[in-house]
Amino acid sequence: MRKKILLLVIVLWVTSISNVFAASSSSLEKLDTISDKALGFAKQYRFEESKGMLQFFSKQFMKTNAREQLFGMDELRIITVAYDDAVQAVTNKDMPDTERVRAVTKLRLAMDAVEKNHDPLWTALEEQVMTTFAESKSALVHDDSDQFEVQINQLTALYDMLYPSLKMDLSPETFQELDARMNYITTYQPVLFTDKTSLKELEVLEQDFKTIFDKTEEDDADPSLWWVIITTGSIIISTLSYVGWRKYTGTRSGKTRKEQDD
Repeated sequence: MRKKILLLVIVLWVTSISNVFAASSSSLEKLDTISDKALGFAKQYRFEESKGMLQFFSKQFMKTNAREQLFGMDELRIITVAYDDAVQAVTNKDMPDTERVRAVTKLRLAMDAVEKNHDPLWTALEEQVMTTFAESKSALVHDDSDQFEVQINQLTALYDMLYPSLKMDLSPETFQELDARMNYITTYQPVLFTDKTSLKELEVLEQDFKTIFDKTEEDDADPSLWWVIITTGSIIISTLSYVGWRKYTGTRSGKTRKEQDD
């Protein structure tokens, strides 16, 4: 009877944890969907509608976080900055449309990085990033300064779009190293073409990005799910072991008393 009660308690505990994860996942999915709709409007150059969707996102974001505390301080700062950039972009009619769309994409990718624990959306930009590196190196080799400038500007724009997502998904050490190398390219862009070490710097940065993309692969299961499974399994094993031990000691005690009586 005691064994059944303990197992029932464990089942109820696991169920409550599963419900918490489900609620959190549902809230994040809703915010992710709103950011996706904002991007969809932006891609169609319907920036007023995109602005309205972004404002709706802001209200839901604050309500959700106040109610469920889903985000840490770093995530709040990163998403807030990305949101502010997106709103400024869709309301700035003097900004080129491509840049306005890119700003909303940055928020979309950041929100997706928070919502997903595996296979984040930002990894879909791998081909664009690696192609830009290839074109940049080709321009250096062929002494094409105009093309080199175009490709470095493209790389800078892609990195700006990926920045929030990378900051959330990469370890602090990996991100800081990547950011330092990228800042070097950005800071010394005017002299990169004439500097003979530029090709080596680009190749090192290219390898960093390749490593990051290679490491970010789709997991077989959500890590949070594995945590529940492992934790639950440990508790069940411990409980069964304890119950078995109590049963064993009880049996031994009974035998001992019976032997003494005899």
